[in-house]
Order: sequence, then C-alpha cells, then structure tokens
Amino acid sequence: MRELTDTDEFVELIDGDLLCALVAQGFTGASRAWASDDGRAIAASCPDLARRDRLAVHGSIAAAVGLVGLVLEEVGPSFRPIGDRRLIHSLADMIELTSGQSLRTSSEFGWMERREPLPDNTTAAHWLRQSEENEIGDLLALAAPTSDAQPGDPGVDGWAGIRDDHGRLVAVAALAWSAPTVGYLCGVATHPDARGRGLARQVCTLVAGDAIVTRGAVGLMVDDDNTAAIGLYRSLGLSYRPISAAYVHNGL
Repeated sequence: MRELTDTDEFVELIDGDLLCALVAQGFTGASRAWASDDGRAIAASCPDLARRDRLAVHGSIAAAVGLVGLVLEEVGPSFRPIGDRRLIHSLADMIELTSGQSLRTSSEFGWMERREPLPDNTTAAHWLRQSEENEIGDLLALAAPTSDAQPGDPGVDGWAGIRDDHGRLVAVAALAWSAPTVGYLCGVATHPDARGRGLARQVCTLVAGDAIVTRGAVGLMVDDDNTAAIGLYRSLGLSYRPISAAYVHNGL
C-alpha cells in the first residue's frame, strides 16, 4: 500500500464517494488516506469523527482485503471500517490481522447525500448562537440522547433551530465534521410535544441548503430502521445507499 498526500489524486481515486471524502476531511488534522498498490481500493481514516474512529473503504473487494488489513495495523484496532454493505461484509469474512484479531460487522445503516441545490430553501429555521447551547443540550437530552453531535463539540460548525410561539427551542439540526466537498448533517431532534409539524424538515432544509451551497454536497448517516427519518431525507432529494460498519474483535 502507499499513503496518499495529494488531495487531487485522492478525489480521482474515490470516484465521487462522498462518504470517503467526509472521512478524509481534506487531509486536515489527523485524517489520512491510503491506496492499494494497484489503486483499486482506497481507505481513509479520521479519529473521533461523529463519536467514532472511522475508516472509510472504497473499491474492489480483492484489493480492499489486503489494504484494510495493513491500514488497521497502522492506525490501530479502535478504527471501524465503513463502506458499501457488500464490501464491508466481505472484509469481515476475509480479513484476519497479524495479531490474530478479526473483523465483525456491527451496524447496518444508510448513507444519504445530495449535490444539487435544493429547489426550495424556504424555512423558518435560523442559525443559533453559542449562548443558546444549553438549550440545545437540553433538547437533545430529551429528544435525541444518542446524537452524534453535542453542543460544544469542536467538530460542529453550527446549529439550526426553531422556536415555538412561547420562545421554547423545539427543533434543532447540526452541520458538523464537514469536509471541503461535503457537509455532514446530524444532531436532528424535535421536542416530543412539537412532532408532526414538519419542524425537522425546516431545520434540515437550512443545514442541507447551506452545506450544498458552501461545500458542494450534503451527506448524513441514518439507521436502516428509522423509516421516518429516511422518508424526510428522501423528501429533500437525498439518495440512499446501504452501508455497514465493522469493528476489530479481540476474540475474547
């Protein structure tokens, strides 16, 4: 394998894979990327991206098997391979590390994305101020306690929000861990008393529209069984791609 340092070469090799682009983070901070010797597989790593040490994988199964094994030896077992479902399941079946550890699949979810500008950016949402972070935290604790994004996270670029007629914060969404070519939409939450009014769509419209205009695309991860969220994101024109994640199993 060889480590990639040229962002233009990386972009060419991933062939439009925005999940890989997100994890690579434009080669800023601690993010890194590698290619197999034949260039048919790519792996990009970033620590503590959306609460996990991520290793995005793209390319052919045959080339990725050798590459991912070597990369995991380089970056360590805390990194979780993520990518197209068939690819990740194949890696879990075929890779055994020199330590004797193996890969096991963990999560089944989806990557959703959109590049084209939204046809309608009309929204009642607005960008929240840093002084409103306590309210954001309270809403997340109530409505989305497992949210990847939390107030004060260094990877969060901003929070969109909506208040009700009484001034209560009732819906939020975050733009976070954005890469040069894709903004990441996460931290979506609506107060239980305010659900069913389209407020999540409002905050997501603001975040997605901003990401597309400033970065060129928006992307997000969503659980397979969260049909309501998938429906919301589809209504905003985001396409769905089934992906999986794996983790290094210590055999104990």
